[in-house]
Amino acid sequence: MHEKSPPRQRIEAIDIARGVALLAMAVYHFAWDLEFFGYVEPGLTAVGGWKLFARSIASSFLFLAGVSLFLAHANGIRWSGYLRRLAIVAGAALAISVATRLATPDGFIFFGILHEIALASILCLAFVRLPAIVTLLAAGLIIAAPHFFRSPFFNDPWWWWTGLSQALPRSNDYVPVFPWLGAVLAGVAAAKIAGRIGLLSWLAGLDFGRWSRPLAFAGRHSLATYLIHQPVLIACVWAAVQFIPPAQQAPEARFLRSCEAACKETRDTEFCTRYCACMIDGLERDKLIDGVFAGDENADLRSKVEKTADLCTVETDNAILQGGFE
Repeated sequence: MHEKSPPRQRIEAIDIARGVALLAMAVYHFAWDLEFFGYVEPGLTAVGGWKLFARSIASSFLFLAGVSLFLAHANGIRWSGYLRRLAIVAGAALAISVATRLATPDGFIFFGILHEIALASILCLAFVRLPAIVTLLAAGLIIAAPHFFRSPFFNDPWWWWTGLSQALPRSNDYVPVFPWLGAVLAGVAAAKIAGRIGLLSWLAGLDFGRWSRPLAFAGRHSLATYLIHQPVLIACVWAAVQFIPPAQQAPEARFLRSCEAACKETRDTEFCTRYCACMIDGLERDKLIDGVFAGDENADLRSKVEKTADLCTVETDNAILQGGFE
């Protein structure tokens, strides 16, 4: 089949899709801000439906980045525009790292979604001209890689950007190469297939009406919208704190709720209740509790907490098998 060139005019449907993703991101970030300032349960946005919501948003952004990469350079790489945009995205990623390092050093963003898009813009450029099946195969391998190639070798912080370390590093936005580069490649392949069957030309001819203009505008200026929306949301929640402060909870209660919420992703309620109580007791016994509550991220504390977690897992499983605590 003869391969059709993608339309040269801007496709409003893609701008709208990007705008919808930005709106979803704003909803998630607002929930995260409420959690950060203590208005909602600790750990709320890291588990369950919120966790799935966050991953869906990241996937859609990266998929659309792949679509845009194909549309921009399928007819030949436009080097001046490509290098200019790459510099802007990379500069914005660096700015976010610096800002979050100063604001939240315990969870600063060292490799978030903008870092991923910047690197993907380089790594995926070669796939723009390759067959879609090759690109899809590469995407599948990259998405599967973390399930098969995790290694202690990648535990060093210099390799955290790969996503192949055995323990996930702490960060407020962690989008490593494996598996997330696969979403960008999937976007490249999907755009290539859509162009071949004429879907892109059909989308380019659609008129969505006035209702879509705010979404399309945000989608056309996605980087600016991304950079601006979270500081605005944080400022709004911070202002609310000054007039209606959240109810204060003891650190132990916050830890238990966060622990149980994370635990229930993989285990049942009975196990999680016992396990998290064991964790509190163990951390207090070993005089680690203050460091954990303070967000201390040193390697020695992490190692001791992991040993406590392993011990509590064994003790809780044994207690449940025996029908009670010894």
